[in-house]
Amino acid sequence: MAAKQKIMWYATQAREAYPYYQHEAIGYNYRMSNVCAGIGRGQMTVAEDHISHHRHIAQMYKEAFEGVKGITFHDEQEGMESNFWLSTILLDEDLKVKGEEQAYAEAVQGAVGGAAGVVHGGGSVHTDCEPNRNVEAMRLALDKEQIESRPLWKPMHKQPVYKDAPAYVNGVSEQLFRQGLCLPSGPCVKDDDVKRIIDTIVNAIEG
Repeated sequence: MAAKQKIMWYATQAREAYPYYQHEAIGYNYRMSNVCAGIGRGQMTVAEDHISHHRHIAQMYKEAFEGVKGITFHDEQEGMESNFWLSTILLDEDLKVKGEEQAYAEAVQGAVGGAAGVVHGGGSVHTDCEPNRNVEAMRLALDKEQIESRPLWKPMHKQPVYKDAPAYVNGVSEQLFRQGLCLPSGPCVKDDDVKRIIDTIVNAIEG
């Protein structure tokens, strides 16, 4: 990797080229300029509107997937109120998704899901902890329709850069990562967009 590209790789999170966050080195996020900081400060004036929007989108997903066998929407727990910054679902391990035979057929060459910055082209297709084949197939089905989705975050103790660090785990984080998918839910996502996303997911299920 050329020196300039390597610097940018470190400065933009040091990601490997996988459809999820995979790190073999410690990276940073040095992209917030004064202009971006000012925009972020201005966004605080519409924070409540954005939270209301996210909660509305989450409710649409929740209602749509209640009747879909094999898909579980991550809802808020009793006594809690989520801002639903992300709307996420779990796919049962035995849920069959069209195109599973093509999942992980080739190595990812660049950033996935609108991620900015430089990524390392690792070249390998698999890692020791990755989303199930049906989750990757669903991500690809959505991507084919130009719908951005991503797996849940990979557990920190499964990142190569932390392979020698102590970890106190019970297997839950790995299972969530293997089964989970993040769906579009930002301020620009409209009701019609959500309906199209839901239709795409339902139509991608075998049978």
